[in-house]
Amino acid sequence: MSPLPGPSDSWMKTAETQPKRQLNQLAFDPELTPGARNAVQVCLRVQSAEKVTVITDEVTLEIAAALAHELEGVGCPYNAWVLEDLARRPLTDLPAPVLEDLETSQVSIFAVQAQMNELKSRMQMTEVVNRQKIRHAHMVNINRQIMLEGMRADFLKVDRLSAKVAERVRAAKQIRATTESGTDLTADLNPNYRWVKTSGIISRDKWGNLPGGEVFTTPGEVNGTFVIDGVVGDYLCAKFGDLKSNPLTIQVKGNRVVEAHSSNQELQDDFWAYTHTDENSDRVGEFAIGTNIELKDVIGQILQDEKYPGIHIAFGNPYGAHTGAEWYSSTHIDVVGRKFNIWVDSEQIMRGGQFLIEA
Repeated sequence: MSPLPGPSDSWMKTAETQPKRQLNQLAFDPELTPGARNAVQVCLRVQSAEKVTVITDEVTLEIAAALAHELEGVGCPYNAWVLEDLARRPLTDLPAPVLEDLETSQVSIFAVQAQMNELKSRMQMTEVVNRQKIRHAHMVNINRQIMLEGMRADFLKVDRLSAKVAERVRAAKQIRATTESGTDLTADLNPNYRWVKTSGIISRDKWGNLPGGEVFTTPGEVNGTFVIDGVVGDYLCAKFGDLKSNPLTIQVKGNRVVEAHSSNQELQDDFWAYTHTDENSDRVGEFAIGTNIELKDVIGQILQDEKYPGIHIAFGNPYGAHTGAEWYSSTHIDVVGRKFNIWVDSEQIMRGGQFLIEA
């Protein structure tokens, strides 16, 4: 960890709450360096005068070490927190020292593996991020494969395409999506809800997942069939992985999931239980278009797969602080398919998973 300013600084921690791990003492595979450098220098644009909070866990230590190495190259002060040093997993709340540290940071990185029922702790973190307008990289379930694939994308190119897609959808009234596997979904858009571009270039106005590459909104109303032959999100992603061989087919009516069917009964039951956690867990809170054209296929990891070119939707929390939606859910689960055809009003912008718009 790089040297921090003197004790007079308001954000200096006491000995009891200082981070315990020294990430700069951990070895890491140099193959992780290009992705880590992309995160720090391109996506977050960290400056030497800025303070950074790094939050990680035991499983993700090597990636966190690569990120810390890049922060040291910039010369900025940072605190690195390993969740297992502070609390038992799964977390019921984000540890207080981490929340306190975030309050005085300009940049934060969350490189952690998701565990069941930890969404509340992540929402506590993003509440601080939103309020303090921190440039925040959300890297839930980041792994080596994603660091070597999605995190090596040309995010400036992804950003150019995302801007063109955003320009079209912001003026639209309806989006329709189909696939050869049987998806036929229509989203009627609410003009009072904002579209958000999270292309990997992270700003103070909107924290973003890394790797980036999507534009999203809260829809007015979604109806139709979605064949999930990609992945489902949150902790179910690690449990079930790539669904290409046994997809989950859902029916959405009036913006609520009303049916779910799969040859994998456990997947069907777990998804149904997740989307019926609270009164809005079955409600479509996000309608999104993946724009990371560097990605060639779904890999069974939601952090990367939701950026795969095509449509994905999420049930539950609508990220109302960004979209303008005024309702709430304690849950949020993304679902991803493959090889979409997409029409924005009367204009087709994707055919068979390929954009018809130049980046």
